[in-house]
Amino acid sequence: MNSSNLIQRLNQMPSWLQLLVALLSGALIPLSFAPFNIWPLGILALVIFAVLINNQSLKTVWWRSWWFGVGMYAVGVSWIYVSISGFGGAPAPLAAFLVLIFVFFMAAFFSLPFYAFGRWFSFHPLSLLVAFPACWLISEWLRTWLLTGFPWLFIGYADLTNWLSGWAPIVGVMGLSLFSALTAALIAQIIFIPKKSLSVVLSCIAVVGIWLAGFALQKLDWTQVAKSPTSLAIVQPNVNQEDKWQSDFQETNFDLLRSKTEPLWGHKIIIWPEAAIIQPYGTVLPFLNEMNRKASDSESGLITGIIFDDAEKDVYYNSVVTFGKAIGIHHKRRLVPFGEYVPIEALRNLIEFFNLPTSIISLGPEEQHGLKVDDLSVAPSVCYEVAFPDLIAKNAVDSQLLISVSNLGWFGDSLGRHQFMQMAQMRALETQHYYAYSTNNGPSAIFDRKGNITAQTNAFEQTTLSSEIYAVDGATPFMIFGSLPVVLLSAFSLMLVFFFGKKIQTRSGFFL
Repeated sequence: MNSSNLIQRLNQMPSWLQLLVALLSGALIPLSFAPFNIWPLGILALVIFAVLINNQSLKTVWWRSWWFGVGMYAVGVSWIYVSISGFGGAPAPLAAFLVLIFVFFMAAFFSLPFYAFGRWFSFHPLSLLVAFPACWLISEWLRTWLLTGFPWLFIGYADLTNWLSGWAPIVGVMGLSLFSALTAALIAQIIFIPKKSLSVVLSCIAVVGIWLAGFALQKLDWTQVAKSPTSLAIVQPNVNQEDKWQSDFQETNFDLLRSKTEPLWGHKIIIWPEAAIIQPYGTVLPFLNEMNRKASDSESGLITGIIFDDAEKDVYYNSVVTFGKAIGIHHKRRLVPFGEYVPIEALRNLIEFFNLPTSIISLGPEEQHGLKVDDLSVAPSVCYEVAFPDLIAKNAVDSQLLISVSNLGWFGDSLGRHQFMQMAQMRALETQHYYAYSTNNGPSAIFDRKGNITAQTNAFEQTTLSSEIYAVDGATPFMIFGSLPVVLLSAFSLMLVFFFGKKIQTRSGFFL
């Protein structure tokens, strides 16, 4: 059976079966990410999706895009059920219903640019090769900021394990997504809609060139590594979420942090995870003063996550604070809806999940100055901030080392913790900076400037990690320009196709 017959049979399927194909192809996307890392499945899913929405009516494109998004999010963010049911106190049926509503909402969010695809580009001769990759990129970009943003499941994360990863320090994860979508669009064009087209020939050359260039770029160093390493240690307390916020757990937690840190004093940098100290800063000053003295006496810089209470402003921040040889404070700038703040206050009394102990957090200032450990400049981030590539890249410009503190206990043993760690690896590669990744439940890890894991703990173990890390100087192109160039390129491509991209027959029989 040739490809044209496949397309014909697809179009002759009942509409419900076509939507099922869209749903199942969307569900393939998360399998390209950690922990599965089967990146060709992501390309395959995009190939199927491109064919499903090409040469279709606006209504058909919209519904197929939405169902593709439902499949992608239903599998990819299934860990939200663990957060709502396991730790948010919601009954299983209610938790499943809330997750379903979230999945439907995010699928609609995902499909917004494909409404434009169906409205103006679906029947265009350049719909696959230009409009489809551009709409995919714009869909990801919108998810980084619209309604505070949920930048999850970007297809570019799957490219950490293939040749395209060489482009990450230049174009970032969304640039990798654009290249992946372009690759899938070309495959769809060649296999399913074969035409004697100059545009296809040029696209083949471009795509092959992009992949070969990615392989070559993997060996290119944009930053310079210090000759001498810096000693660094991470404490992984592995505190249960059920115990963490109990009022009688405070002294037990202090003893745990003391005992785990005692053998580590003397390391230049020691990191405790997000909210390692459960009580607000102002209520635990005796313990903090004790840690400050020990850090100073041992020539160490202690960096920890804590809830910081600003008495003057009467607000709480999810923060990183420092002791001993470390100086500075950082307040989290990207908050998790419902987990750290409640968008609609009236929801607080409905179920326990809408009134979690951490749902009183305020947004930190956008411009902050990072941390210092002696002469080493450190760019910190707190948990959810890791998912925002441009935010981390901007912070890395004047820094020599990246660190993040997280509490992945909310995810349980689900896909969430694997996806989160993969995003941190991409931040290391995009900036070509060494990265210390500290979590409460693990795994905690050290990434080198190529995003490779150099040291790692096991998940759900109470343990520590001692390693060496290198300061880095210099900047990658992505740190300077961010995602803006690929976003503008995608928007400009759509404009060109819309205004000037009509089919032009040439003397040789090729068309553009």
